[in-house]
Formats: sequence, structure tokens, C-alpha cells
Amino acid sequence: MKVKSLSMQYVSIFLLGIVLAISLSSRAMADDPKPDPAGIVTGMSVDAQAPNGNFALSAPADLSADDQKDADKVKAYNDAKKAFDEYTAQTKLEPLAVKLSDSVGHNRVAINFMWTLITGFLVMFMQAGFALVETGLCRAKNAGHTMSMNFMIYPLGMLGFYLCGFAFMFGGMGPISTMGGYAGLNHEITVTLFGKPFGLLGWKGFLLQGAGYDTAAFALFLFQMVFMDTTATIPTGGAAERWKFSAFMIYGAFIGTIMYPVFGNWVWGGGWLSQLGVNFPGLGHGHVDFAGSSVVHMQGGVIALIFAWLIGPRLGKYNKEGKIVHPIVPHSIPMAMLGTFILAFGWFGFNPGSSLAGTDLRIAVVAVNTMLASATGALAATLYMWWFRTKKPDPSMMCNGMLAGLVAITAPCAFVSAGGASILGAIAGIIVVESVFFFDKIGIDDPVGAISVHGVNGAWGCLALGLFADGTYGDGWNGVPGTVKGLFYGGGMGQFWAECIGVTTCFITLTILSLIVYYIAEVIVGNRATEDNEIEGLDVPEMGIPGYSGVMLDKDAETPHSVQRK
Repeated sequence: MKVKSLSMQYVSIFLLGIVLAISLSSRAMADDPKPDPAGIVTGMSVDAQAPNGNFALSAPADLSADDQKDADKVKAYNDAKKAFDEYTAQTKLEPLAVKLSDSVGHNRVAINFMWTLITGFLVMFMQAGFALVETGLCRAKNAGHTMSMNFMIYPLGMLGFYLCGFAFMFGGMGPISTMGGYAGLNHEITVTLFGKPFGLLGWKGFLLQGAGYDTAAFALFLFQMVFMDTTATIPTGGAAERWKFSAFMIYGAFIGTIMYPVFGNWVWGGGWLSQLGVNFPGLGHGHVDFAGSSVVHMQGGVIALIFAWLIGPRLGKYNKEGKIVHPIVPHSIPMAMLGTFILAFGWFGFNPGSSLAGTDLRIAVVAVNTMLASATGALAATLYMWWFRTKKPDPSMMCNGMLAGLVAITAPCAFVSAGGASILGAIAGIIVVESVFFFDKIGIDDPVGAISVHGVNGAWGCLALGLFADGTYGDGWNGVPGTVKGLFYGGGMGQFWAECIGVTTCFITLTILSLIVYYIAEVIVGNRATEDNEIEGLDVPEMGIPGYSGVMLDKDAETPHSVQRK
């Protein structure tokens, strides 16, 4: 019955997505931009840019009656009209130059395509890093189970994102400016509050059909899909060693379809959090998150927190009074360290790739900031453990310190200086240590530190942007004139408050969605493995095969004595 119910769940979700895709994608308006699935007309002279502006000019929009009364707007219009007329006259004299500019524009866009795809491939390889880190930090008797969750979340999350998640997240984002300006993803479900538009959900691009069948949309899909998968795999560490594989599969059906895209739309898809600065002047550039401290990492961390809390701690770690009586140690520190290096390598795709433009030379700053924050995070966590907490340079905390620095720099990486990146990374390294001890103390058992690394430091990364953004980058970000500037660089509290709103919204939204999904799985199959299976190890009971075949495991040493079989 359980298998049948689970199968019906997947079939129902799939059929619902098909119905949505057919009924909604077919509503394209006649004047909607036409997709370019062959990529022939993507990238033209309008995309040929000099460092100080576009090569090709467009005719300025006519002024309204009210605008014609504004002298400044009239002057701007006249200047733009004059420039356009001069450009038009020149193109008639030099038609070959115009044709060459089409090639230049196409090549520029092609560079951005290649950059986005290659960095997406790097982020995809981070899945291997997550699998190694989580498996290494868990016990050997659960290695196959933990690896399998990290493996299966990739296809599950991807198919859900393909089905409807991408449309929900980016279906109303508007022009993809770095990839030829394709504007077919232009339907955002919006409500009006306080006289302002609040975007809630995208509504185009289901199954990558209709408006989604465009080369730019496909490149964006690949890059954003692997980001979603990063979020999806974080809870597999927080609930590891006691989570039923069937319950995990149900979660996997929801993460890419609904859980991840909602908040993602609000920040990256043109939704209301990105428009805070436009709708409410004084809130900086709205909630800014360059590469995903909140959209990716904090979302995963909050899901991990709720699941780890509800599913309960591993058997034997705590006594009846909630005191730790048997710390459960990792089975392979080398595996965890190797996985951490793979993740650090993949992060050079994660952060610089979020520019979606190899022609944006700020990627050099982003890459170096990413590297520095990882180093200071690792060093700070190591020294803090060594000098203050355990008097030993804990290897697992070295890894978590590096990852914490990487998570924290992910939101502000394009907006801070090298010094700012180093400082916020070091703070992240200390935060992750204290956070791990805090959650252990209150009885929330997180085998790999996912809540602290991704959830807590995801929040810190966003807040750090509101403090350390130095005002050298981001002019016009989220439609707000001027560069992104934090409190410490004369920007006032506006950007910091916008980051606080985003972080709070992320926590509340993902808490609600996590509770719903957890209890759906609880009703259908139950979330927690049986006590016997947990003591035995989940590999054989859940997966049917040991993670380490032919190896004699000392399961008694891996199981707290208070729950060993007599």
C-alpha cells in the first residue's frame, strides 16, 4: 500500500504539471517575443557593446503629456533622439559596419552562454562534493544510504524543476539581458498591496515549452537547476542516518517543483523582495543576493532544521534529560575533506557564474573574494576550536569553517572588497562553531552541521552584504539607480533592513513549506526508520546492499551502548 500510495503521489504531481503546462503555455499572446530555439537571431548588433555603452541605439519612447511638462525629461528625450538620428544616418553610410556589429553582438552573447554553461557544469560537480562530505561525516553502516540520497536528489529535483519549478521561479523575470535580451518569460502573478505591485510567482516556461523553448531560457534553466539541486541536497545531511528513503523521495518530488521556486522567484525572478527598493525608497536595492546565500543555502538550511527537529536525534546520542551522552563521530574524515575541496572548487562556478556573463569583468573580484572567504573561514574555525572549544584543531570543523566562509560570501561576493570578504569569512568560521554547539545543546541532531553551515551562515552572508557592500558595483541593481552600498560604506541602514526582510521571509516561508511536506510524507510512509534498522544501519534494510561490501564493520563501536542489542 505504501509503495502504491507513493507511486500515485508521483503520478498525480506529473499529471498536474502536464495539465498546467498545456493550459498555461498555450496562452501566449500574439505580440509576445518569439523564442529562438535554434539560436540564430540571439545576439545581434544591439548586444555589441563598448565599455561605455551600446554600439546600436534604439529610438527613445515618446513622452507622455505629463512628462512633456518636465524640462529634464524633455532634454533627456531630445538628447536621446538626436543620438539615435545620428546613429541612423551613420548606419546608412556604413552598412558593412552594421553587419559586422551583428557578428560582434552574437559573439558577445555566445561568450556569456559558454560562461554560464561551463560554470553550471562546475556547480553540478559540487553534488559529488556534498555526497563525500555528508557520507564521510556519517557512520560507515549508513554510507550507501547517505550516498544514495545525494545521488537521487539530482534527478528528482531536476525533473521537478523541469516540470514546473523553473516556470514558477523565472516565468515572470522579463528580459534575460546577458543572453540576447530574450523577454518571453514575462508572466508574473502579481497582487497590489499598499498601492504597489507584489510579484508572487512566475507563470511561463512549463516543461520548457512555448516561451521556455528558447536557447537563452535553456542556458538559464541548466544553471539555475544545479543551484536548486544544491539546496535540495542540504537536508539530506541534516536528517541523515534515520530518514526513510521513501520519505526522502517524497521530499525530492516537492523541492524542485514548489519548495525552492517560491522564495527564489521573490528574489531572482522579479518577485516582491527584489522590488522592495523600487516600491519603498529607503530600502536600498531591495533584497540583494548575488549567488544564493539565502535563495540557495539558507533555504536548504531551514529545511534541514525543520526536518532534523521533527524527525528527532539519532538513537543513543542523548539521554532522557536531553544531555549528550555519546557523541557520534564521523567514519571518514579524509572523505569529508576531499568533498570539501571539491565543493570549494565548484564554488568558482557557483559565485562568478552567477554574473551569467563572461563579459562582466567583475567576475575576477567575485572569484578572489570567494577564495579569500573560504580561507579565513577555515582558519578561524580551526583556531577557535583549538584555542577555545576543544583544545584540538578539529578536522571536521576545518571543513565546516571553509564551507561556512563560502556560504557567507555567496550573497555579497560581487559587492565587497577583498578585505571585507576576508573579515566576513572569518566571522562565519566562528559563527559555525558556536552554532553547531548550540544546536547540539538544544537537542537538534545535525550529523553534518548543515543547519549551521548553510542556514545560519546563509543568513549571515545576506546581512553582511548590508554592512560590507562598498559601492563599487551594482549600478541599477533591481531597478534602483546607483551602486549597492552597505552601512559601513556610507549607505545607511536601508540595504541592511532589506536584507533583514529577505532573511526573515526566507525563514518563515521555508518553515511553513517544510512542515507541510514533512507531514505529507509522515502520513504516506512515515519519516523515521525503525529502531532496529537504525541500529543495524540503513544500508541493507533500506537500500538492499551494504555501502562497503566485503568489509567487516564494527557496528557495535558505531552504535551508542545505550541502544545496542543485548
